[in-house]
Amino acid sequence: MGPVILAIVILIILITVIANIKIIPQAYASVLERLGVYNATWSTGFHIKIPFIDRISHRISLKEQVVDFAPQPVITKDNVTMQIDTVVYFQVTDPKLYIYGVEHPMSAIENLTATTLRNIVGDLELDQTLTSRDTINAQMRVILDEATDPWGIKVNRVELKSIIPPREIQDAMEKQMKAERERREVMIRAEGEKRSAILVAEGQKESVILAAEADKQSKILAAEAEREVRIREAEGRAEAIELEQTAIAIGLTKINDANPSDKAVLLKSYETLAKVADGKATKIIIPSDLQSLASYASAIQSSLNEK
Repeated sequence: MGPVILAIVILIILITVIANIKIIPQAYASVLERLGVYNATWSTGFHIKIPFIDRISHRISLKEQVVDFAPQPVITKDNVTMQIDTVVYFQVTDPKLYIYGVEHPMSAIENLTATTLRNIVGDLELDQTLTSRDTINAQMRVILDEATDPWGIKVNRVELKSIIPPREIQDAMEKQMKAERERREVMIRAEGEKRSAILVAEGQKESVILAAEADKQSKILAAEAEREVRIREAEGRAEAIELEQTAIAIGLTKINDANPSDKAVLLKSYETLAKVADGKATKIIIPSDLQSLASYASAIQSSLNEK
């Protein structure tokens, strides 16, 4: 019986030792009590407690936790009752204070959040409450973090999840929003029509200016063309006169070189009279003495000979 009893004793000791070996995982901590009194806080790692003397009272998560509290009725400064849903992000920094600092920490945080929210929103009107979420969040975080510090809790962030005003207030807000949108629509439409009218007027103005400029250019080109035509015509007439005078001069030179007789001059005079009396002239002047005409022709010949 001796060896059996010894084996049983050794087995009991092994079971007791193994049962009192504790391994704390990452992001957790355990509060150790010795004879009912706080002894230590075990962090991550390997630990052994004394059997029947030491006791792990609580295992605490050190991760950041999120608590979504039920909507709380809050009255604003202008006596509007709203339902506000709050979300709190917190983290346990001291397991000892968290366990021994307050009874029911979650309930304490919820009540503290509700009272803090009522105090802050009570100083704001409805419109301020709806547009000042960031300000309310920041104020609540500071107040809650300071109040929960003796409990070993750090409040990292507070968010107003939803703000629900009364139904009649919601209807009034929707009507106001609809009216504001209609007003903006009218303003945008009027601004568009104004811009369109301005663009049309500017287009017409540009069109008139371009038409006037084109007409001006057309008149300038027409005047230049007419001037060019007149110059060409004048040059043509000048060249014709010059050629005619040259022909006359050549003809007179040839007549002078030919030294015509008086009879030839007289005969030429008769031919000239015949051309004058071809029926086209309305009035004909015939010298009274044809002999004087011959003499006149002889004088012309003599004059040419002198030249």
